[in-house]
Amino acid sequence: STVGGSYSNGKYSPKNLITSTIGDEIRLIDPRSKVIGVSLEPASAIISSGHNANAAYWLDVERGTWISNSHYVDSLPTWVDSLNAKEYGSVYINRDWTLLNDASSYFEADTSVVKTPEARKHIGQKLASMVRGIVKPRKAQRDFSSLLENPFGITYTKDMAIEAIIGEELGKDEHTDLLSITFTSTRLIGEKYGPHSIEMEDVYLRLDKDLAHLIKLLNTEIGKQNYLLILTSDQGVASSPNHLEKSKIPGGYFEPHHAEILLSSYLNITYGTGQWVLGYNEKQIYLNRRLIEDSNLSLRDFQDKVAQFMLQFTGVANTVTSYTLQSSNFTGGIFQKFQNSYNQRRSGDVIINLEPGWVERNAGVTSANSPYNYDAHVPLIWYGWQIKRRQVLSPVSMTDIAPTISTLVGISWPSGASGTPIREIIE
Repeated sequence: STVGGSYSNGKYSPKNLITSTIGDEIRLIDPRSKVIGVSLEPASAIISSGHNANAAYWLDVERGTWISNSHYVDSLPTWVDSLNAKEYGSVYINRDWTLLNDASSYFEADTSVVKTPEARKHIGQKLASMVRGIVKPRKAQRDFSSLLENPFGITYTKDMAIEAIIGEELGKDEHTDLLSITFTSTRLIGEKYGPHSIEMEDVYLRLDKDLAHLIKLLNTEIGKQNYLLILTSDQGVASSPNHLEKSKIPGGYFEPHHAEILLSSYLNITYGTGQWVLGYNEKQIYLNRRLIEDSNLSLRDFQDKVAQFMLQFTGVANTVTSYTLQSSNFTGGIFQKFQNSYNQRRSGDVIINLEPGWVERNAGVTSANSPYNYDAHVPLIWYGWQIKRRQVLSPVSMTDIAPTISTLVGISWPSGASGTPIREIIE
């Protein structure tokens, strides 16, 4: 149940997390170690900290305060109550989002690189709307969810992380502690405005300042040689099709809702009226397996039929069925990536992959979740304890991070780890 906030916003726990995490392995070998997860979103705070964390904290979007779940704690620590009493959420929600620098200095404001008059006009109107550099003026709201889509959510997350370091006295003894911080706003802002937008550039300029503040605090409170800082991302983001069009690069929007309607109509014509499709989520189609079985139809043939139909849509590059992923062993390419993320109990019956530059139509101008470099190639920075100054130019997988940390700290790898330690880091 919720601890410290409104009833519905705290009903999250690691119950459905299948594997152990780095935090779990740390506390398994030393229960006196502390593991804390902090994020505006509950899923990020929980998944990054694990089952046996001391606590995971996230934002109560109704009250603007930090909350947790009874899986972790019975009541909020004094330092969390003290931070909540300062009502920083209300302070940040009532701020105008103004540009950190002059608007003309931002990449998107350079209209000389814009090819078409229509695009140049759009950017001109956008810049004109930023009166006094205001990206997003404050407005009266009853909830705090907009903190997930502006840079003040990043600052609020940083504030909470600093309070956790001080309040829990992390890094103050010989027991290894872990603080996981997820800055959710960068992802949502990227999807809403696009990675090349003025808004996104401004957010990263501000994130840089917040990270500088955090690192300064770590150096002062703990000491550079007494902590290991790892900075990375779980995803990139695709350029918006509108931005690609300016440079005459192919791209477009895939309409999943329209595709689902057409697929259902096709299946009704082919197999008779019925709810053959249960749903669509994240490029996965879920079929009504019970209805297929009751109709004495082959699930494998049904999946193949759906996969072939989906290939007819403009923007769809590949489709693969769950049967294929379960019965084959891909050693490279896009299907290997699909197979790595496939879960037999949870994944869809048919998975689709869009052409490069194509994204699903959603509330923003772009989205993520593709196997291409603009989504899969992310920064990875190691700093502090036992880290020498160097660049690693050889390819490194996201799955290598957990084994590398585990090797450095001297703990078992998380139960689902599939990568290998990064040689340049551990040597």
